Amino acid sequence: MKISTTGRKVSLKPSFIERADKRLSKLDKFFSDEAAAQVTVTVEKDWQTVEITVRDKGFVVRAEKSADNMEDALDVAVDILTKQIVKNRKRLETRLYKAAFDDYAGMEVPEEETFAVVREKHFYVKPASVDEAILQMNLIGHAFYLFRNVDTDEINVVYRRKNGTYGLLIPQDD
Repeated sequence: MKISTTGRKVSLKPSFIERADKRLSKLDKFFSDEAAAQVTVTVEKDWQTVEITVRDKGFVVRAEKSADNMEDALDVAVDILTKQIVKNRKRLETRLYKAAFDDYAGMEVPEEETFAVVREKHFYVKPASVDEAILQMNLIGHAFYLFRNVDTDEINVVYRRKNGTYGLLIPQDD
């Protein structure tokens, strides 16, 4: 797995980068050699947030954790990733390496949940700019809003992030 680290508002020490490489190397058995992990550390006042995103074969797994220090946040975020992968092992075995799950056969994991669609909603996808879509999303009180981007004529999604900022999902062909 290729691992890259980024520090926002902080310069990362070599010891932290080595720790991240060591902790994430334990997940190598689940992913192919082409897998890429991005570790981003953000420092805000008293909190340090570690965000880990792993991409492999069109599959993305992500975990984020905040703590007093980045090392603790890293350890918990890696544990969260591992639990997410193991919890969904039956669905993931076809995408990831099946043999890797044998090590976790005895691990206590909650029963896999079923994905039940309880409601379908059909609606007209209105053309809008990104700013108009964010405004509409805020007006209806949702955390996301699906729209047709007037600049690109593609279907996009704007969403509200946990920290109060906004994100934009843009489709991309492989």
